[in-house]
Amino acid sequence: MPALVLVGAQWGDEGKGKATDLLGGSVDYVVRYQGGNNAGHTVVIGDQKYALHLLPSGILSPNVTPVIGNGVVIDPGVLLSELSGLNERGIDTSKLLISGNAHLITPYHRTLDKVTERFLGKRRIGTTGRGIGPTYADKINRVGIRVQDLFDESILQQKIEAALHDKNQLLVKLYNRRAIPAELVLEEYLGYADKIKPFLADTTLVLDEALKANKVVLLEGGQGTLLDVDHGTYPFVTSSNPTAGGACTGAGIGPTKIDRVIGILKAYTTRVGSGPFPTELLDADGEALRRIGGERGVTTGRDRRCGWFDAVIARYATRVNGLTDFFLTKLDVLTGWEQIPVCVAYEIDGKRVEELPYNQSDFHHAKPIYETLPGWTEDISGAKTFGDLPKNAQAYVKALEEMSGAPISAIGVGPGRYETIQINSFI
Repeated sequence: MPALVLVGAQWGDEGKGKATDLLGGSVDYVVRYQGGNNAGHTVVIGDQKYALHLLPSGILSPNVTPVIGNGVVIDPGVLLSELSGLNERGIDTSKLLISGNAHLITPYHRTLDKVTERFLGKRRIGTTGRGIGPTYADKINRVGIRVQDLFDESILQQKIEAALHDKNQLLVKLYNRRAIPAELVLEEYLGYADKIKPFLADTTLVLDEALKANKVVLLEGGQGTLLDVDHGTYPFVTSSNPTAGGACTGAGIGPTKIDRVIGILKAYTTRVGSGPFPTELLDADGEALRRIGGERGVTTGRDRRCGWFDAVIARYATRVNGLTDFFLTKLDVLTGWEQIPVCVAYEIDGKRVEELPYNQSDFHHAKPIYETLPGWTEDISGAKTFGDLPKNAQAYVKALEEMSGAPISAIGVGPGRYETIQINSFI
């Protein structure tokens, strides 16, 4: 059975948790393949709301095996706290599998993330300060600490001491901060070993055997396409590859095993942090989208910047991910607008541009070209089929589908688990 990939088709926060949870009853494994606790998913089940930061959304489905892949960076304190919180609410987390090759976030990564961001001043990127970037930097520089290192005290000590030899110089001499004692980090991280060991697995082997046994594997990315370090709005991006290609490296699954790539697309656009945002609304409409949509970061608590739907970005996500389907979320938030603008192209230096410019300066100066579609006032949260939607809501969805370049196979009409219209099956 081929694998499926679930990716954010904008700047993240599109509702991937809801989509993963919807598929939970149909899949056997849900794999988080990149990012860390700088991303968050909110899943609503009945009157219960679950905010997940590091764990795969599939952990809420009793028949799913949740997996944290090798491409994820893990803060062990956050991981154990999140597991404990779910256990206290009656969620069984014992099936979780963690790759021994995943890299660990340490106190010095978090400290460096915060001080370097402050040091940048007006040039700051808008990181979450959770140590994600510095941890990926150590990974690429081949000086990172991996989960498997927790179980060899000698190796762990050598790696921590080597890392702090250089990083303490930066903290003390450049940033005027206190040095971080290596022995304290070592003691803390050795204390995590026994708690994490039950979850440790060769996840690439497990997933390969699962696929050979015709199990359904769902690969879940954090953030979104426009935050990809290679294909996003660089440098205002994350430090990994949320795009579909990152699923292969971050989970250890070959590209020929992937059958469908599902893009999660909000019915309008949001982003958190700094960087260009052509359709951003700095007016009453933007504030209304933020308020009605509850647009506040699950992990950061920061208000999200809000704007109208951007079809240029959607087409770009279709192209770089090879999307086969879209899951359109939060359509209900747009209820009540008499007219709804949709960005169909950009104006750059007086020219109409219909594809995302690869040049950073061009994108910074892009002005949205809008087409206006009629809105609706009817409550759509109870809609069960596409035909239940008001005619104008149907027309809006069809217009977005045509502009975006892939079929919209599901529509979110409310935050709840069952407030979804399924048009085409994903599996």
